[in-house]
Amino acid sequence: MSKTTNKFSAEVCERAVGLVLDHEKDHPSRWAAVSSEASKIGCSADTLNGWVKKAEVKTRARKSG
Repeated sequence: MSKTTNKFSAEVCERAVGLVLDHEKDHPSRWAAVSSEASKIGCSADTLNGWVKKAEVKTRARKSG
């Protein structure tokens, strides 16, 4: 079993990823968007960045498959 647990529901993760992608154009970089949204939901920017990357991989897999 993992030493860490995800205290955020799948719905919260999906919403946070959506916010980053929707608001990315309002920031100078993706990292700035990630940092901004992470502070709003109470997770680390690294965690949210990981969720965004996973979502992008899933999206690419769906489009190509």
